[in-house]
Amino acid sequence: MDIFGLLNMVCGLALFLYGMHVMGEGLTSMSGGKLEGILETLTRSRIMAVLLGAGVTAVIQSSSATTVMVVGFVNSGIMRLSQAAGIIMGANIGTTITSWILSLTGIEGNNLLVQLCKPSSFTPVLAMAGVILLMFTKSEKKHDMGTIFIGFAVLMTGMEMMSDAVKPLADVPAFTNMLLMFDNPILGMLAGLLLTAVIQSSSASVGILQALCVTGAVKFSAALPIIMGQNVGTCITALLSAIGASRNAKRAALIHLYFNLIGTVLFMLVFYAIHAVFPFAFMNEAASAAGIAVIHTTFNVSATLVLLPFSHLLERLAIMTIPDDEKTERIDDFQLLDERFLSTPGFAVEQCRVVTERMAGLTREAIFEAIDLLDGKAYSEEQAERIQALETKIDRYEDSLGTYMVKLSREKLSTEDGHTLSVLLHSISDFERISDHAVNLLDSAREMHGKKLSFSPKAAAELHVFSQAVRDIVSRSFDSFQNSDVEMAKTVEPLEACIDDINASVKSRHIERLTSGQCTIQMGFVLMDISTNFERVADHCSNIAIYQIQVPKDEYDAHEYLLRVKRQHHEEFDQEELAYERMYQLPQ
Repeated sequence: MDIFGLLNMVCGLALFLYGMHVMGEGLTSMSGGKLEGILETLTRSRIMAVLLGAGVTAVIQSSSATTVMVVGFVNSGIMRLSQAAGIIMGANIGTTITSWILSLTGIEGNNLLVQLCKPSSFTPVLAMAGVILLMFTKSEKKHDMGTIFIGFAVLMTGMEMMSDAVKPLADVPAFTNMLLMFDNPILGMLAGLLLTAVIQSSSASVGILQALCVTGAVKFSAALPIIMGQNVGTCITALLSAIGASRNAKRAALIHLYFNLIGTVLFMLVFYAIHAVFPFAFMNEAASAAGIAVIHTTFNVSATLVLLPFSHLLERLAIMTIPDDEKTERIDDFQLLDERFLSTPGFAVEQCRVVTERMAGLTREAIFEAIDLLDGKAYSEEQAERIQALETKIDRYEDSLGTYMVKLSREKLSTEDGHTLSVLLHSISDFERISDHAVNLLDSAREMHGKKLSFSPKAAAELHVFSQAVRDIVSRSFDSFQNSDVEMAKTVEPLEACIDDINASVKSRHIERLTSGQCTIQMGFVLMDISTNFERVADHCSNIAIYQIQVPKDEYDAHEYLLRVKRQHHEEFDQEELAYERMYQLPQ
């Protein structure tokens, strides 16, 4: 092979690896996190776990990605270790689909149907279709489909370039002599293991081996141990991803290693024991791309059939390797924001939504409990400490979510996921500010309790109406957020306008009572603090609702939205506001 042949081989390898990457990205993007959600929820049965693991891996074309995802699930506490074992086994079966696709390059024959099945015949059509979908359509799904087509075309082009480049090596004695070394099962396994560990993809390393088969110098006796080593080498990705994870996540990565290691040892022992007694004639034959696919599939299916009934033993072995200690690991919401999920952005966005909804639930709890302390419920230090603890936890939610979502925003997101992420990013600061106002209200309740102060009957009645309106706007905005209910979100702004009027009325009435001597200046300060906090809570609720209405339309100016609503729909808006004013009319 001359320098130009070497360059062609390197170029073919680059195109092959890039095409596999692009196709995998397109497939992952097209799934939109749905496949990952299925994995999370439908893995109670071991058989179902295997089938789902195989199916998801066949779709996203990467057993490493599936296994890393599973490590993330276990680390987050949303999947048990026993469920992970079945998915990992299924992932090994699913990854073999790539070798079957690549084996199409070895099809030979003059029949029209055979010719049409050759990649050189249909790859150009797919490439052109992919370009058309990317350049002349606006649908995101069609763009993903175009990316898949182009990725596949680049993958197959790279495969053919590699095959053409290595063909002359068949006449190079040094190359054929080097391959004879791999007839030794140990050396063959080490070679396959190292190659796969370096490129971190068993599918890619098997593809490279299939490309070398065109030289006719790769015998099955060398190919078989290399394939076994490739199955062990693919575990490196999951092991690396488990660094710094929980004990159970590390155990999930170890199950992947033990499954492939034990399966390989058993397969090799049985195969070579039979071969020693009844020699397999095909071992001295030149390996073909299809033959590589057969071996790859046979091993993974056989290993799964043999080891699936003993998956609990693999689990125990992983637990023995990483035993429990006296300290109990606690799984919390923040572990759902696992950086392993960033490689599947659609699912990561869903995790952000789940965690943000829990943050919203804690915020609602904090503000309602603070209102309770002002609305007739007896003050207790225990409840006060609980509100303080909720506010501290909500601060942590905002920090963790904000940091994670900024990282996620750099990934390739679908339009829908991008809108969802934007709504979440905008909303978390408002949830956090509402929890701050809950603490401010708590401070007012604590001051009244410590100084034994109380409102006049009229002021108490007005505050009760005010607090009911605030409860209503919190419920409407939070419910619309959690249910993605845009129509309910539209009912928030008229109520916010009503609360502004209530706030103004409460303050003016207080001044009247102050001038007539019915209220003290000290209680006036407390009342002003409470009413100001109520009004600002309503403002933040308004923001939360506006994000849900505007962001899907790619509009981000809240002020402009409010002006437009009040200008274009003023009659409907005024009627809704009037209905709220009747509902929350202050007592005379």
